[in-house]
Amino acid sequence: MGFVIAGTVIVLYVIMITRAVYVAKTAKDDMGSYIAIGIAGIFTFYMVENIGMTMGLLPITGVPLPFVSYGGSSLVTNFICIGLLLSISIRRKKAIFMD
Repeated sequence: MGFVIAGTVIVLYVIMITRAVYVAKTAKDDMGSYIAIGIAGIFTFYMVENIGMTMGLLPITGVPLPFVSYGGSSLVTNFICIGLLLSISIRRKKAIFMD
């Protein structure tokens, strides 16, 4: 059961990161693209670092797994990052519909 859940969590992170890269590619302006690709990089780094620590491949640091590990400030920061991605995505859609 643990392998299935761990695999599902990794697949969900990969989907979230690819969606963030898609938002970066289709952003209306360069600043939105830079912010979106930065957020995708943050989530990628956190995911790789935490999974590597758990497997014993990387040194142990205090990096939490986004939306899974315990930590109030980390959770708030992750929600802010997702909110920024949604804002960039909405601005893109409004620009497309207004043309």
